[in-house]
Amino acid sequence: MSRKRILIVEDERDMADLVAARLRKEGYHVDAAHDGAAGLDAVRAQPPDLVLLDIMMPVLSGMDVLAEIRRDPRTAGAAVVMMTAKGREADVVAGLKLGADDYIVKPFSLAVLVARVEAVLRRAAAPPAAEHEALVVGPIRIDAGRHAVDVDGQAVPLTLTEFRLLAALATARGRVLTRDQLINQVMGPNIVITDRTIDVHMTSLRRKLGGARSRLATVRGVGYRLLAEGEAGDEPN
Repeated sequence: MSRKRILIVEDERDMADLVAARLRKEGYHVDAAHDGAAGLDAVRAQPPDLVLLDIMMPVLSGMDVLAEIRRDPRTAGAAVVMMTAKGREADVVAGLKLGADDYIVKPFSLAVLVARVEAVLRRAAAPPAAEHEALVVGPIRIDAGRHAVDVDGQAVPLTLTEFRLLAALATARGRVLTRDQLINQVMGPNIVITDRTIDVHMTSLRRKLGGARSRLATVRGVGYRLLAEGEAGDEPN
């Protein structure tokens, strides 16, 4: 099995070198870029399995780089973990809305960083549905084998986390999944994130589903469910 490729985009060279050394010790192939523009060029030249992306950088900010990664079909599927000293909820939410798969707040332990990287790569390698099973809920079709979603025959580009959330809800076949259940199924056990993280991903997922967004129903105080064919859903706020 080939080694997973990780790109570190971090302007503090000592930090980048420290993280790179630890990840190489864990068996990853690691490259680094030291400003946002160089990082974006590296992603486009050879899309990695995962990008560790700082937010505050010269030339292009991490937020700008993330937006460009998600906008380009060639790179949209890359997993992205934000590394940030900006730990306010608003900053974290902004990154998640742009399509980050996870985030880690500086200062962090290298052991925690490695655990988060491993969790995201596991999610990328193991879709929640059977490998070749296609799940259909009304106009929504989820093809786990191709890691693709379409609505009324039109392709819908989703991030890794959004895809896994939708697939988990489709697999539940109308049952409500709590936020904790979604965190465990989609993010993995022992991952510390807030309920707000799930809500932000759901808001983005609804927006991308377009006319089918009302099928993604919120069960207040509990969690979420995907409405089956024939069930009426309220228009989300």
